[in-house]
Amino acid sequence: MLQVGDRAPAFTLLDQKGNKWRLTEHKKKRIALFFYPKAGTSGCTEQAIGLRNLLPELTNVTVVGISADSPAKQAAWDEKHGFQFPLLSDPESKIAKKYGVFGPKKLYGREYEGTTRSLFLISAAGRVERSWIKISPKATSIELAAALEQLND
Repeated sequence: MLQVGDRAPAFTLLDQKGNKWRLTEHKKKRIALFFYPKAGTSGCTEQAIGLRNLLPELTNVTVVGISADSPAKQAAWDEKHGFQFPLLSDPESKIAKKYGVFGPKKLYGREYEGTTRSLFLISAAGRVERSWIKISPKATSIELAAALEQLND
């Protein structure tokens, strides 16, 4: 599990437009990196809309989402909601595993492997400043805004 102060694992993934997105190319701003289980579901949509609505306040932060969904599915979801930030495809959950947010889950008594809804705030220097594992969809934007306010004081 990543701890505050750890170097954020580098990665390159395809975004919803089929373009390569590299973490190492985005070191001028903080990154709000959120992992979500499945594009288009109600919880994931609530989470992403909350972040989208926070964008005007995030002058020095880049928001980026990651799930196992294909770029085409991410694109359709983005087109429907106009997120205005990259949605990255991690089809084998390799990056989710590097960040420690993929593993056993339970839903209605059924056990399966999946992505845990999470948020990481990564500094411009590439270090984890804050992390929230098993964050609720509604709390994602609230917690990010509070952390940024605290860090900027």
